[in-house]
Amino acid sequence: MINKPLGVIGGGKFGIAIAKLLADKSEVLLYSRREQIVNDINQNSNYLDYTLPTNIKGTTDIAKVCASCDVLFVVIPSIHFKKVILEMESFLSPQHILVHGTKGFHLTPSMEKSIGDDDLSSILVSDVKTMSQVILENTTVIRVGALCGPNLAVEILDELPTATVIASPYDEVIKICRKYLTGPKFFVFGSYDLKGAELAGALKNVIALASGIIGGIKMGKNAEAMLITKGLSEMIKISEVVGVNYQAFLGTAGIGDLIATATSDKSRNYSCGLRIANGENLNEIISSTNESIEGLRSLKVAYSIIKKYKIGAPIISTIYRIIYNNIDIVEAINNLMKYPYTEDVDFIK
Repeated sequence: MINKPLGVIGGGKFGIAIAKLLADKSEVLLYSRREQIVNDINQNSNYLDYTLPTNIKGTTDIAKVCASCDVLFVVIPSIHFKKVILEMESFLSPQHILVHGTKGFHLTPSMEKSIGDDDLSSILVSDVKTMSQVILENTTVIRVGALCGPNLAVEILDELPTATVIASPYDEVIKICRKYLTGPKFFVFGSYDLKGAELAGALKNVIALASGIIGGIKMGKNAEAMLITKGLSEMIKISEVVGVNYQAFLGTAGIGDLIATATSDKSRNYSCGLRIANGENLNEIISSTNESIEGLRSLKVAYSIIKKYKIGAPIISTIYRIIYNNIDIVEAINNLMKYPYTEDVDFIK
């Protein structure tokens, strides 16, 4: 395994950032469906305005990456994740290790069809899959893991210091990721709570959208702090319904990632909230970026769950109505401020 290159599936900013980290210690083979990205990597060792190590090689041949690499980092938007995994499936075996960096949900066809509808009676928690579940259910791979935040891709590419969490039930996965990802400005923690880390990573994007809206209407840092704190509480309430221990939400992959994503204009989700607050059309925002805004999809999932299971989550409900029902932002936020919270820390029993 040491003599083989490490594979990265996905040529977005985060995929490139992970490839750049890995290249400090190994040859890296990166798959992207976009030929321009592959050509820029192979001909110029360049991605956008970033100079990349010459030991990163690009390819549009996904079979080549699977055959050449035993350890694969899969960084694909959630909406395309299963499709890509199925493309990889015939080239994978139990000897592979797959670590994903996708912070979102996969939905069954029934949920894709009905999500966001007024009638949510058909929506079940079992309809919502994490990325590790998609891998395990559709391939022969056994050793899986998730790379969790705070991981703002631009800051990693700019070589600013950060930490990450590698969540996996397998010590080997955590050790390998620590070996190849740890660097002078990139610290790697380990966690055995894979599902908790995945859920925290997906739900924090929803609160980041809300925080962006708060920032866009200039409600101040006090309001931002309250929103992030109570938003964390709502994330944990959803996790309880899903059957996940809240402790995963109190560490680096939870509150750490939440703070980074919900306070930085380098976050796609926070920036999306800002633009919504400034009156931009949602479809125009989506079409103006090549990167996935995962929070928009996760918001629909979270809203469907809280409606189905009658969870008290006023922040998520309000943000859903702002974004998808076009209610007035200022009026909605003012009503949210009047919500009768009775306890501060209400998720620790």
